[in-house]
Amino acid sequence: MHRARSTIRGAARLRLGRGMSAAATTPAPTPKTQKLLDLSAAYCCRLRAAGFVLSHGEGSYVFDTAGKRYLDFSAGIAVNALGHADAGVVKTIAEQAGKLLHTSNVYHNEWAPRLAELLVTLTQREGGLGFARGTPGGGGAKVFFSNSGTEANEGALKIARKVGKDRVGAGGSKTRIVCFEGAFHGRSMGALSVTPNPKYQAPFAPLIPGVDVGVLNDAAGLETLITEETCAVIVEPIQGEGGVNSASAEWLVALRKRCDAVGACGLYRSGTLWAHSAMPVECHPDMVTMAKPLANGYPIGAVLLRDSVAGTMTAGTHGTTFGGSPLACAVGHHRVLNSRLAELPKRFPGVLEATVRGRQPSTVVEMARSRGVFVLTAGKNVVRLVPSLNVGAEEVDTAVDVIAECIAEL
Repeated sequence: MHRARSTIRGAARLRLGRGMSAAATTPAPTPKTQKLLDLSAAYCCRLRAAGFVLSHGEGSYVFDTAGKRYLDFSAGIAVNALGHADAGVVKTIAEQAGKLLHTSNVYHNEWAPRLAELLVTLTQREGGLGFARGTPGGGGAKVFFSNSGTEANEGALKIARKVGKDRVGAGGSKTRIVCFEGAFHGRSMGALSVTPNPKYQAPFAPLIPGVDVGVLNDAAGLETLITEETCAVIVEPIQGEGGVNSASAEWLVALRKRCDAVGACGLYRSGTLWAHSAMPVECHPDMVTMAKPLANGYPIGAVLLRDSVAGTMTAGTHGTTFGGSPLACAVGHHRVLNSRLAELPKRFPGVLEATVRGRQPSTVVEMARSRGVFVLTAGKNVVRLVPSLNVGAEEVDTAVDVIAECIAEL
């Protein structure tokens, strides 16, 4: 399985080294903002959030209730591929909301099959999921829609378990799942079980059994890691949460070869349309899961799977009430059709490959925020820049200048 960070392939990373902390200052909240913060504290579960309230956005910028403007290089944690308040997205939502919001998966709607066809066709055109580049559309893969990346991963893990049982029959055992250090696949019990980070797992142990953890790019350990009892291997070709770590094409080929030897499914996530489509076909997965920027902020997730494993998805095998809604799929169809896929690495190659050795990414995030730029952390010592796909050169220059200032002050 590959989990796909859908179409944002070139998230920049700044790797930070040792240095002194510099204080980041945030103005005192206005009375209006303070009232909203108090309401949140009184009635919302206490999650991590900054001490201001966002009110609206436009393009690569968001604004708070005090009128301060921020350059958003976090994209809602890699979600807003077309930026904020994109006119086409707004128009699509308004038109579809006036027609049909929800049907459940008991009935067909016009946008789910259109989006599924588009995803399969683009994957074949790009040469992903085992298809030769330029393969004309017309089948060979299926899509299962959900509401988030976590749900997509849960669905993919369930599919893999069922495929494993179908392959060995009632008397066999093929249920184990392999994941890798540094991975992040979600916070539900199944997805969390393949996210081997004590910070996330410890409060909820014991988790789902039958999970084996390997090391990214360790080819020597694959033979003992992946056995005849393995039903699935889930891997990010580019780890985001773990620190923007890339799996090598050579290692992924070895991983696929070992999966084939024991009859295990491969799931990928990360993404030319998909990161794996630029790699040898010998390392392509059986399933790809996706969410994040698929509908530019409207909740949606999906599993894209080869027909060879899709056959296990019979009626009643798996389902979701809200998955594949006409509104979510209409927005997703617009977003995928109109975004400039994987354009950022070509437009700004120097920026997107920049690395600075260092430390204290959370300090840089706070300092950048106080200067009006949103960025993210990844792992223990990485600052991650995830702009929208339609970001302009001026915005890129601004973000890089601010980050450089912050690093210089450490």
